[in-house]
Amino acid sequence: MTEIVRPKSPTPAVTDRGTSVALLFALVAERLSAFYEYGQWLTDAQSATLAAGWLARSGRAMPLEQRRQLAALSDGMARQMASTLSREAGLFAAHEMMESLDPNYHSELANTLMQTCAGLIDGTAAVNG
Repeated sequence: MTEIVRPKSPTPAVTDRGTSVALLFALVAERLSAFYEYGQWLTDAQSATLAAGWLARSGRAMPLEQRRQLAALSDGMARQMASTLSREAGLFAAHEMMESLDPNYHSELANTLMQTCAGLIDGTAAVNG
């Protein structure tokens, strides 16, 4: 029996950009999960607090202003996704994103959404840079 070898996603967050992309992805996942589970959107303050916890657990740090900016970006992305997806598709997307926070979980959808997050980070850097 041959084992299926799946390509490993590069470990994000080695760079500041990687940290921002990974954190944005995690915040979008959390926002969508909360929306579909409780019917409420997380506030930017709640997201900034989640970001601080995520960074602490991963041994990283980020200035408060940058965490707030990522919280706002995550809100826009999550709301846009929820407005364009059926409830069932939104639940699936949120589930895939949450599962993909585990580096051993492979998801094509999550990889595509991670690329979207990278594009948002790059676009924001171009505007602020």
